[in-house]
Amino acid sequence: MCLAIPGKLVSVQNGEGKIDYGGVTKNADLTLLPEARVGDTVIVHAGFAIAVLDEKAGDELIRLTSEINSYGKT
Repeated sequence: MCLAIPGKLVSVQNGEGKIDYGGVTKNADLTLLPEARVGDTVIVHAGFAIAVLDEKAGDELIRLTSEINSYGKT
C-alpha cells in the first residue's frame, strides 16, 4: 500500500524542503515541485513532495489527517 502524507512546507534549501507534519519535521525532495513555496501544503510520498494543494484543501486535509491520527486516543 502506498501512502502520501500532507504537511506544511516550512523552509527550502538547495531543492530540499523541511516539512512540518503537525510538530514533526522531516526533509523532502522538491525536485518535482519547483513552484512550491514556504507556507504551502504539500503531499509527500517516499521522500518526494508530489503535489501542492490550495490553501483551503490543504488545511482541510491536515485537519482530517490529524483527526484520524488522534482517533481512539484519550
